[in-house]
Amino acid sequence: MTKIIVILVLMATSLLSAQTDYSENMQKAFALWEAGKNTEASAVFERIASVEKENWLPNYYIALVNTTTAFETKDKDKVSNLLAKAQNVMDKELALNPENAELLVLQAMIHTAWIVFDPMTNGMKLSGKVMELYGKAEEIAPNNPRVVLNKAEFEIGSAQFFGTDIQPLCAQIAKSIELFATFKPETAFSPNWGLERAQEAAKNCK
Repeated sequence: MTKIIVILVLMATSLLSAQTDYSENMQKAFALWEAGKNTEASAVFERIASVEKENWLPNYYIALVNTTTAFETKDKDKVSNLLAKAQNVMDKELALNPENAELLVLQAMIHTAWIVFDPMTNGMKLSGKVMELYGKAEEIAPNNPRVVLNKAEFEIGSAQFFGTDIQPLCAQIAKSIELFATFKPETAFSPNWGLERAQEAAKNCK
């Protein structure tokens, strides 16, 4: 009986230790990212993902770090490498979690980064895919503020290109801000970004 208790205690201790390591490493990665050390942050998320094989969040953040970096990069080779890394982990996670709205939004962002980098080559090819992804995400999680915000921002870009009215889309930006006020992430590390971007988009609408 004593042996069983000892084994259970050791298992519990090991589990708590693993969770502590996960939390500490995730916090380290976020700190590096916030400090603008995107490559280092991505590397830490990659190490976490190699251990947390059943957890979609480390791969999500690998993709998010590399995609947001790609938006700010002009060099073709660098953009290709960043988005290839993002796409690689997204392919894995979407195969396992095809109904995850956060992943669908991020996949749409990867396509959008390609469009922004080379609109003449990628605009016609990927715009339909982006809207399809946002449509699916909207069906799954209509009150997710990132779904509403990103879909509206993408549609605003298209509307401005074609010279159509953006005010209905600005109303969606305002709606996303309201949704951010009540949105509760599932865990401490679940996606919770976007409010500042929504507020900036709302200013641009005015």
